[in-house]
Parts: sequence; structure tokens; C-alpha cells
Amino acid sequence: MEFDDPASMHRVCAERLGEKAGQQFAAMARRGFRLDPLTDDAQATGRCRLGGPALLEPGTPWPELGGFPLSLHAVLDTDALAPWLGDELPTRSGLLNFFYLDLDVPYEEYRKLDTSGPEVCRVIPADPARAVETAAPGPARSYPATPVHAAEVTMLPDCWDVEDGDVEFDTDEYWGATSLILNEMGGLDGNTAGSHCAFGWPDTSYASKVTYRDADGPAIHLLQLAEDAELGWGWGDAGTMYFTIPAKAFAAGDFTKAEADMRCC
Repeated sequence: MEFDDPASMHRVCAERLGEKAGQQFAAMARRGFRLDPLTDDAQATGRCRLGGPALLEPGTPWPELGGFPLSLHAVLDTDALAPWLGDELPTRSGLLNFFYLDLDVPYEEYRKLDTSGPEVCRVIPADPARAVETAAPGPARSYPATPVHAAEVTMLPDCWDVEDGDVEFDTDEYWGATSLILNEMGGLDGNTAGSHCAFGWPDTSYASKVTYRDADGPAIHLLQLAEDAELGWGWGDAGTMYFTIPAKAFAAGDFTKAEADMRCC
């Protein structure tokens, strides 16, 4: 769930959850972006875009799985996003290229690949001063280059990414923290469904958790890609693709630990 104004977010949390639980929930907020189409009033944010060629440093090998190249789906310009993210962006990673296995081959060829491991996706950083446009080799798919405007928002986790220890609740009234948020935050829950988003928290309206946790806390959400008919990609029935990374790896700028998770109805 997202808010254009952090003050209104705190007010809504207190009104719906009570002062204490409202403060606890508001403290989970993260800064993020909606990736919106360009308009006269909303220009491209740096080199952020969907589709197009990759922006890689010379000599960087194109990522592949089992000899098949992955497809480039998006590029985020973290230098352009840094002023809003502040301390939530611990390292300046320059350009982030997001790849996922998406081949233009017969299904019989595709099914030979092991798509259960983390190698099905890749997030590759690049120095903006050295990055050059790199076309996708076949049979990877190429999508039209679509610059986007990164609209600054403050995001709260949806109910499925909240755990019982995050907020206090009446155990006689709610079966868990998920139930509290689902019931009391009402129509605000899951309102990024069908949108492309970066950082913040993902939409998890498929009644399942996306942001897994380890000893260092919840994973960092990097990118949410919704089904997009104009770009020509889809993720099953009303599906969404999520890229996340463990908090410790993100703090170290180690994007080899990034993972992708596709959810659909």
C-alpha cells in the first residue's frame, strides 16, 4: 500500500490500528516508486526504463541459463533514485539491469532447462559512465525501450508480508497480524496490484508472502513488474514478477544474491 504523503500515512495507521499498533506499522514504511508512463508533467527519471537493450559495461557477459540467454526486462538508475531513497540505498550501484529467462523457443526446448534455481534471473549493476547499450542475443526476447517516470511514494507492507511480532493485536479478535492488517487497513491493502514499482514493498495480493526474512530482517524489494500488454510480456494469469535481495547482500552491493519470484492467479 502506498501514500504520496508520509503524514497522511501515519494518521491513517493511527486511526485504523490504534496509536501503538499504528506507530509500529508505520515504522515499517519504506520509500519506493511507481514506474509510470511519461506525460508532459512527468518526464523520464534518469535512465530508468522498461525493455530495450541492456546497459552493461564493456566486456560484461550476457547472463544465461543452460546456454540460453536471459531477457532484459528493466533498467533502474539508482543515481536518479538516490535522493528519495536516502539511507535506504546503502550503496550507489549505478545502473541495475534486470534479467529473467524468457525465450522465443519451442516449449520442448524450454522444458529441458532447470528453472527452479536462482540462475533463472540476474541483476547486473553497471557504471553509468561506462555502460553501453547491448542488444539481446537470440533467442532471448527483446521488448520495446520504454522510459518511465519514477513517482516518489511511501509504501507499507501488505498484510501477507506482516508477521505477528511486527505489531501488537488482540489475539481474541484476530488470528494474526495478517488478519489485523487485512481487516483494518481495508481498501488500502494491495493497491499497487497491476503496477510496475521499484523499491518500497511489493504488492502481495495473491494471498502469499513475497518478502521472506532471515536473521538480517525482511528482504529488500527491488522491482515489481506487472503484466503489460503494450510491452508484450505477461506472467501467467494476471501474474506479477518480483525481484528481491537479502538485506545483507543489498547493503554490501552484492546483486548476485538477487532472486525473482513469479506469482499469478
